[in-house]
Amino acid sequence: MTVRLRRSVAGLAALALTAEGLGIALINWILGVVVRRQRMSLAGSDPRLMSLAAWIAGGLFALYLLLCAFVALRAALRDRPSRTAGRILLITCGVVHGLLGAFCVGVVGWGAFAAVMAVLALIVATLLAYDPERWNQPVEAAAPR
Repeated sequence: MTVRLRRSVAGLAALALTAEGLGIALINWILGVVVRRQRMSLAGSDPRLMSLAAWIAGGLFALYLLLCAFVALRAALRDRPSRTAGRILLITCGVVHGLLGAFCVGVVGWGAFAAVMAVLALIVATLLAYDPERWNQPVEAAAPR
């Protein structure tokens, strides 16, 4: 994979994860506002507590996605593979997107599934493009024969 393509894929992954993180935060903020204003309750639970929980969960998940976006962006800007913690973070993000995609098919529909799978493809392509074992080999051994 060429340097330009590698950087583009990692940059697109970072952009998609940033948009997804901001979207998740916005959706959870709206859901929290709706629950609070409607005074909805589930089995007698406090609507303010449910609203706060939606905001906290959305904020934490958004921070997680933004951190994953930072790792992908850093790999794109430096054109070097992430360290072990960054790779583990991107791998967990890929697993989360796989599960989220399976959930989206049943609840939201095939369009959402396609969008989540596109982000998953960008994450996997970033992980494969910046394979640390390939980067640690001498130039002669890394070249195809």
